[in-house]
Amino acid sequence: MRPMPHEPFRVIPQPGKIEGLQILFAKGPITHQSSSTLVDAVLAVNEKRLIIDLSEVPSLDSVAIGGLVRAYVHCQKTGRRLALVGMSPRVTNVLRLTGVEPLFDSFATMGEAESAVA
Repeated sequence: MRPMPHEPFRVIPQPGKIEGLQILFAKGPITHQSSSTLVDAVLAVNEKRLIIDLSEVPSLDSVAIGGLVRAYVHCQKTGRRLALVGMSPRVTNVLRLTGVEPLFDSFATMGEAESAVA
């Protein structure tokens, strides 16, 4: 049986419903190969509020955790609010096990995240 091909990781930026909000939709597993794509997208954001939608991220590795922490630090240094939304139990568990989960404001739905960063 052939393994199913994975779509390449991508980040789709989209303006939020409120002024000054940028949403980054991450799609695909975040790995050592794709982590820099997410970090670069975060570094390119000029808005004061940022939500990263992880609802289509099935997994992440240790380099991806480092990338998320880098995104968090960048947002802290530049005075931006950062929230994560739609994390699967697997992604949440990885963040918890590595001890970085408390760094992030995380929400189940986009509406909750938008209200929180408003």
